[in-house]
Amino acid sequence: MKAVAVLLVVLSFLTVSHGWTCKAGPQQFPAQQIDAGEGQVVLTDRDSKAYYLSESTWFELGSVALKHVSVGPAGIWGVDSSDKVYKYVAGDFILVNGQTLQQVDAGGDGQVVGVTSGSYIYCLKSSIALNYSQVGSVSWNELAGRLMYFSCSPLGCWGVNAVEQIFYTRVTPNTCDISDWIYIPGAALMAEVGTDGNVFVVNRQGPCFYRTGISPSVPQGTDWLYIPMCLPIKHVSYDLGQLWLVTKGGIIMQCSN
Repeated sequence: MKAVAVLLVVLSFLTVSHGWTCKAGPQQFPAQQIDAGEGQVVLTDRDSKAYYLSESTWFELGSVALKHVSVGPAGIWGVDSSDKVYKYVAGDFILVNGQTLQQVDAGGDGQVVGVTSGSYIYCLKSSIALNYSQVGSVSWNELAGRLMYFSCSPLGCWGVNAVEQIFYTRVTPNTCDISDWIYIPGAALMAEVGTDGNVFVVNRQGPCFYRTGISPSVPQGTDWLYIPMCLPIKHVSYDLGQLWLVTKGGIIMQCSN
């Protein structure tokens, strides 16, 4: 009943701000983390179950308990509580040996990236990530720098380090080579970039911010725009004009502009 009461509060305070209209999305309570890409939406809940959204209903995804899941051009990938990496293949998650990660991202141009519990950054080349279909050991490339969260799109990658600084770089999909890191003023616990290059961050207090001024000539953008929400946010993802958010209480919000 408490969850229902909280949800009713959300529904009674729909947010319309800076061109964004927000509402309670399809619920799988309590949600832990959400990711959107390639027209698909996936999440994990606090019981470490992974789910896939079909229309307005969540369906359990595979049989492996996962703490983080990501969907994108490279498919659906996830990590478990032991930081083991998995890819969703033919109806279930299969183990990807070679590297442990605490967070993984499949939103790049075929490559898969992630970070370890020690903030080391790794990349799996697109040729390997796209074709991985049976359990085996693969070679991951370690990238320069240290991050606690990393997210890529075909237009570039955004990361956050242990002191909540934000950085931008480019990763070459077939080689995992990176360009220089560009420091972005601001502070965040996580940064997510959509396939179209739109970037959103969430900071420690729970507000969500949108990066403005992104263009092919200025891929790192120019400023942050605050998106007011009625509840503090802990996770965010964006795809095809839809902004997906998980509140600190585990409720899913869906926004459009």
